[in-house]
Amino acid sequence: MADWDLYRTFLAVLDEGSLSGAARRLALTQPTVGRHVEQLEADLGTPLFTRSVAGLQPTETALALRPHAETMAAAAEALVRTASGEADAMRGVIRLTASDVVGVEVLPPILTGFHEAHPEAVIELALSNRQEDLLRREADIAVRMARPTQGALIARRIGAVAVGLYAHRRYLEAHGVPESLEAAGHAGIGFDRDPWQIQRTLAERQLPLDRDTFALRSDNDLAQLAMLRAGFGVGGCQTGIARRDPDLVPVLQDRVRLEMEVWVAMHEDLKSSRRMRAMFDWLVDGLTDYVRSS
Repeated sequence: MADWDLYRTFLAVLDEGSLSGAARRLALTQPTVGRHVEQLEADLGTPLFTRSVAGLQPTETALALRPHAETMAAAAEALVRTASGEADAMRGVIRLTASDVVGVEVLPPILTGFHEAHPEAVIELALSNRQEDLLRREADIAVRMARPTQGALIARRIGAVAVGLYAHRRYLEAHGVPESLEAAGHAGIGFDRDPWQIQRTLAERQLPLDRDTFALRSDNDLAQLAMLRAGFGVGGCQTGIARRDPDLVPVLQDRVRLEMEVWVAMHEDLKSSRRMRAMFDWLVDGLTDYVRSS
């Protein structure tokens, strides 16, 4: 079996599209990266990349190997995190994943409190709307806005947060308050190419909102929130976040009010780790307070 370092280099070349980019990412020399790729190709007996004007292009074999190499990478990272602290010690790494908006708008005070109580623990915060795979140990603990579907997880439902439509006071002063979702002359803020839970819920409730409705489209929740705060138009926001800004005014409350479940989950194998259990319980308490105030 090929050395793990070869697969680590292989993934870096896949992601960066060039030997030089992979070398910078891994803090290696370009010739070393090239030798790693050549050695892996020799071990496997098949080419993994072809050269083109656009850079190194992965072969079908390389693309087929990618998910397996990513599983190896996740396992290697989990091994390092596990080895970073004893099971009964608070010292060590905790890798936490959450959505962009929850990670930026909700978790900072919660994690600050945890750090002050347990300064010996190191927190890695991976923000993405992609559902990180806890079974493959891409993360240790996840805050999710939907019920976890994987088995072998410890999951706690915290409650549900309300989501409504808001507009900045400055926008309403300039354009008036919309009287319906279809009101002409109003700018909607919404998703671009990746409709997620809120959009699916809108479809289930037969609310007339789709991609063509929006004057600004983005799949980044933080970008949508920033445009809402800038006064661009009307967009969705968790009520607990909107209440912090007196200039965000709820609109069409009788037409649009959704709820998103909040869950905390971790792999059941981590329940014997003191620091993982401490973080899990801390998140449950902190998010419970957030949900109650929403």
